Amino acid sequence: MTHTVGHYLGERLAQIGLAHHFAVAGDYNLVLLDQLLEIEGLEQVYCCNELNCGFSAEGYARAKGAGAAVVTFSVGALSALNAIGGAYAENLPVILISGAPNSNDHGSGHILHHTIGTPDYSYQLEIAKRLTCAAVSITSAEEAPVLIDHAIRTALREKKPAYIEIACNIAAQPCPRPGPVGAILADVPSDAATLSQAVDELAGFIAARKKPMLLLGSRLRAAGCEEAAVRLADALGCAVATMAAAKSFFPEDHAGYVGTYWGDVSSPKAQQIFDWSDGVLCLAPVFNDYSTVGWTAWPKGDNVALLDSHHIAAGGRTFDGIHLRDVLDALTERLKSQPKKDATLVEYRRVHTAPAQPAPAAPNAPLVRAEMARQIQALLTGNTSVIAETGDSWFNAMQMKLPHGARVELEMQWGHIGWSVPATFGYAVGAPERRIIAMIGDGSFQLTAQEVAQMVRRNLPVIIFLVNNRGYTIEVQIHDGPYNNIKNWDYAGLMNVFNAEDGHGKGFRATTGAEMEKAIAAAVANTQGPTLIECVIDRDDCTADLISWGRRVATANARPPVAR
Repeated sequence: MTHTVGHYLGERLAQIGLAHHFAVAGDYNLVLLDQLLEIEGLEQVYCCNELNCGFSAEGYARAKGAGAAVVTFSVGALSALNAIGGAYAENLPVILISGAPNSNDHGSGHILHHTIGTPDYSYQLEIAKRLTCAAVSITSAEEAPVLIDHAIRTALREKKPAYIEIACNIAAQPCPRPGPVGAILADVPSDAATLSQAVDELAGFIAARKKPMLLLGSRLRAAGCEEAAVRLADALGCAVATMAAAKSFFPEDHAGYVGTYWGDVSSPKAQQIFDWSDGVLCLAPVFNDYSTVGWTAWPKGDNVALLDSHHIAAGGRTFDGIHLRDVLDALTERLKSQPKKDATLVEYRRVHTAPAQPAPAAPNAPLVRAEMARQIQALLTGNTSVIAETGDSWFNAMQMKLPHGARVELEMQWGHIGWSVPATFGYAVGAPERRIIAMIGDGSFQLTAQEVAQMVRRNLPVIIFLVNNRGYTIEVQIHDGPYNNIKNWDYAGLMNVFNAEDGHGKGFRATTGAEMEKAIAAAVANTQGPTLIECVIDRDDCTADLISWGRRVATANARPPVAR
């Protein structure tokens, strides 16, 4: 068999650990899809549309470390690029692969279908360059290995998406086989002198403070530093808080864990300890309007040290060209022989009182949010991953107590409603050994509902809690209007549509606690497909935290123009 450009790409994807790639067929990528089907150990997974394909690959990357999506030119890729923007914002290496016009048509003056009607086809590549860390166009087999390797290597190094465009007549052209994957995975080592000085500065920052604490941010996973953060916390002995988008990136059963720091909507006493501290080491944070609650909780000043993936800022100095994991490991080693800096943890234990466990609601009382959250909490194990959609699901997830090993996935930077349906699909494909729970609002669900059909197709036992409160609740709390009302669907009944003649999905409608409990029991027993539980609650029944947060964000949005 002749080895082709498509084979080269597929083998590289398999070498970096991908067992699947997601795809939507189109005439410009059909030959490429044929080539990828021939790669041993790399399964092709189909999606309903290109936006969902991109988000499925993004969810897969959360489970497996990287993902890939294959689409057609322009009409497909421009839709998928929305999800690629999300992968960029969320620091996930997703490889978007697009079929493209025949190489002979470039520069020919031809106007082709699936284009914007001009003979210049470079617009898609130019758009992709703004949304990825590397974007390449392959119009000859000779250049394919170098360009493919460059895109994949850069995506893995930067933890950002990359774009590969392959002309439709090039995918099956002869091409050498790829060499060892080590060259793709190799990383540039930290500069030794810079690393030493950065650690000195951070050690001095800690030594000069009596009440330091750690704040862990959402880039911690992308930096590969979750375990290193635990080791640093053990060495310091101080209080440790996570930012909202980093929920589950630090074990919640750790002795130093004090909850989520999120300004006015922090976990009980977490904000008080944060404000009481005299020095905060922020590990891989993202400070945006959402994470700072409308810029009201933005740590700044001399008592804040910022430690990002390849950049350290502390004591009025900055250090670049070093890896955060190297910094954390070296700093941990330095602190092991020194007395613990545990004042913040001691104070937290003094002021914190464990909240009382919520009592079950009366079985036949109308279902309320608190009872819904209580029953979902009872489902969590160390093998559970919770995918929480933009909206009140964020705040329900924040209030959950996670067993060791449980994960929460959020898309808090990009914040695309509807993300969670295809992301749940992709995550479930990548992590079939885990119990996957999705919490999704009805408005969000309507954007990407089709991908539940692919969960049915692949017999994925996902449990979806669909919150039916007839509107965009998060938008209601930020700025209400008639545009936040949606057409109600028979959400539970959709499972009959998606099942058709061969599916095993189940749909239930819960209007009381007893009905929800019965539906959950059926969902746990259903190992042959997804279960959707439509939880019917009142439109205004949401967490108090969403109300407070929404008010702050609305205030930030409403700031008057500054005279210039």
